[in-house]
Amino acid sequence: MNKPSLLPLDDALLQLLSGLQVLDGPEMVSTFDADGRILSQDILAELNVPSFDNSAMDGYAFNCDDWMSHQGRLTIGQRIPAGSQPTDLLPGHAARIFTGAPIPNGANAVVMQEECEATEDGLVHIKPTPVAGQCIRRQGEDIALDSVVLPKGTRLAPASLGLAASIGRAQLPVFRRPRVALLSTGDELVMPGELAPADLPAGSIFNSNRFFLRALLVRLGCSVTDLGNLPDKLDQTQQMLSVAAQSHDLILTSGGVSVGEEDHVKPAVSALGQLHLWALAIKPGKPFAYGHVRNGSSVPTHFIGLPGNPVSSLVTFMLLVRPFVLSLQGAGEVALQSYAARADFSWPKADKRREFLRVRRNAQGGLDLFTNQSSGVLTSAVWGDGLIDNPPNRSISPGDMVEFVPFNDWMS
Repeated sequence: MNKPSLLPLDDALLQLLSGLQVLDGPEMVSTFDADGRILSQDILAELNVPSFDNSAMDGYAFNCDDWMSHQGRLTIGQRIPAGSQPTDLLPGHAARIFTGAPIPNGANAVVMQEECEATEDGLVHIKPTPVAGQCIRRQGEDIALDSVVLPKGTRLAPASLGLAASIGRAQLPVFRRPRVALLSTGDELVMPGELAPADLPAGSIFNSNRFFLRALLVRLGCSVTDLGNLPDKLDQTQQMLSVAAQSHDLILTSGGVSVGEEDHVKPAVSALGQLHLWALAIKPGKPFAYGHVRNGSSVPTHFIGLPGNPVSSLVTFMLLVRPFVLSLQGAGEVALQSYAARADFSWPKADKRREFLRVRRNAQGGLDLFTNQSSGVLTSAVWGDGLIDNPPNRSISPGDMVEFVPFNDWMS
């Protein structure tokens, strides 16, 4: 029997996202609670920001022509704290002004207080030669009235929430959270806490995938139902998948998508809907499954099956599940960002597959390689702070420039 050809990662991602529909049921949420959510509409400014010309610092506001005609010595005519309403600036006068306070009519410059000297007779000596407009934040220079402040598809972050608040938005329209059913497969899996490490039977392992997959899904804004571990039995696997499909948008499993006699996910999904098994041209993370499970509605539940090895599961989640889940929520940008960096190690044996190597930045600005790149060594993902995206058939020598994908860019 001929082995199936390996599917390039970019082709797999294209197939995964093609025709994907954003979840229905957008909702309004408090701006306080919108961190990580994805906007379902453009957010337009209903005012200018700043809404008035104001001072960029504590100092003195005045007119440059007055400064010239009075040799830099002006009468202090008023004091303008933030939140107050100034009067018009009289000729030959300056105003004591504070950061954020409105610029009075007649003033066209501000000089910081450290460069001014107030005298006991009510004058201020403004020492440096001023330039019209200096230290003044103009109306609308940050945000113009009716402009798009945050476009539809933006994944909201803390700064985005502050920006929305700055234009008076107490609530924001966002896409619905994906409802994800998370399942593990394998009779060998034991949950931490069920047994002491010393009592773990031969051939059994603690379930690590369940923990990091749930955390990643939650960080991506999903509502996660942890349905536990599936035993290696076809009837129970099929029953659990059928139940999960009734109330979830996505079923995510790890393990059980190979072709072994105890891998029952494939026949169970096939019996309930449709399944595509892909042998990906990447390392780690070769086995990957995508399909649908019927749920009685016109939109079947998505199914994704990840490989069981921890690093393989982590990497395929990063490369395929992350953009899939973000696209379900209407995200406008789902691609991972990579950066050119210097390799401070040797990787002489090129692989025919696209490799994702666990590395860590060093104090010299280069990248160090974790010594064991096995797909079962989860230590490498904790020690490292990113991956090298290494093309097929490419060896690496010290000093070579490589593509570095930081973990922080996709684990948050």
